[in-house]
Amino acid sequence: MREKKISAGKKKEYLSKNLVLNSSILILIFINTILAYSVFNAIPFSNNESADNYLEDSSGVKIQVEVLNGCGVSGIAEKLTDYLRTNNIDVVNLGNYRSFEIENSIIVGRNEKIHNAEIVAAIVGLDNSSIIQQINPDYLLDVTFILGKDYRDLIPIKKR
Repeated sequence: MREKKISAGKKKEYLSKNLVLNSSILILIFINTILAYSVFNAIPFSNNESADNYLEDSSGVKIQVEVLNGCGVSGIAEKLTDYLRTNNIDVVNLGNYRSFEIENSIIVGRNEKIHNAEIVAAIVGLDNSSIIQQINPDYLLDVTFILGKDYRDLIPIKKR
């Protein structure tokens, strides 16, 4: 077999072409890496920005609330419901409590997510001492709000 000898000039030209090609490849890899990184960071993987749009629990689901009138004042539960909905709380049930003799409003946490009850309390201006927790897997909601005779002290009523 005969080996072909490459002249020194052709060898330099070959090496310089390889150097240019290899350098171009490295630059393109670097640019693609930067682009991929910026795209990866632009995609929201958590619901941080959705917290500005509506209140939700830690799993990304809107807080579902039941509002019950326990004071007997007509239309007051509807006003509270409207206020909660304007604050992006999902009111799934509205009705009367079994008694109209409730003195102080009560927030009942219906599942292990007590933070949801705390959020609702903060929205209406109640402190956490008004929260009780009664976990019941039969309830398909997060919080029951029982409106008491102290309704005049709540933020939604003060604003109107």
